[in-house]
Amino acid sequence: MSANKHKIYFASDFHLGTPNFTESLAREKKIVKWLNEVKKDATEIYLMGDIFDFWFEYKYTVPKGFTRFLGTIASIVDSGIPVHFFIGNHDMWMFDYLPQELGITIHRKQGIFKLGKKTFFLGHGDGLGPGDTNYKRIKKIFSNRFSQWLFARIHPNFSFSIANYWSRESRKKGKEPQTFLGEDKEWLVAYCKRKLEQHPQIDYFVFGHRHLPISHHITNKILYINTGDWLNHFTYAVFDGEQLELKKYNDF
Repeated sequence: MSANKHKIYFASDFHLGTPNFTESLAREKKIVKWLNEVKKDATEIYLMGDIFDFWFEYKYTVPKGFTRFLGTIASIVDSGIPVHFFIGNHDMWMFDYLPQELGITIHRKQGIFKLGKKTFFLGHGDGLGPGDTNYKRIKKIFSNRFSQWLFARIHPNFSFSIANYWSRESRKKGKEPQTFLGEDKEWLVAYCKRKLEQHPQIDYFVFGHRHLPISHHITNKILYINTGDWLNHFTYAVFDGEQLELKKYNDF
């Protein structure tokens, strides 16, 4: 490994494809620019879910678009930098296309990872913690193999329209508050505390989904970071082998 490659990057919630082609393309170009910059000193890149606003793989069909992003990821992987992808609630219907075509590693569940000398708990963040019972029920249906098989029977022209409508409506109804609500009301903080009781060796928690950049100490030594989104905040986290830090990307 090159001596100048020593950082691990985390980003989430690009939501490529929304709200329209023009705005998504501009955001995609910004993301690609960021990826091309961080690959210079990256040992790994973790994409923490909801990278696409909607993704579904038929046997011979995938959503069109995202050419610049997908090509950049393929190039990064080909250069020897592993790229990990945690599926989110908007791209949970991801199967084997991207691993085969791009060489990425897909993670379908949150879990513990040893990165350097530190222990990380990583995941998208959806459906964790107390409450949100309606979504947890829906997630079980959407992640069911039979439900996926049924959806695949619908022609893509129609099914993609349905999915995009769901996505828009879900964003309207479930818009996350854009302020930190405090330890007692932030459900991912509650989840982190519960996990620490089971796994006290964890040093860092990293999630997406919340759409708000958060850097919050669970204890004096244990840090929870939410990577925010690239719809409004353009934030990411970087681990240099010793410290994890939340940063904002300014492409100027």
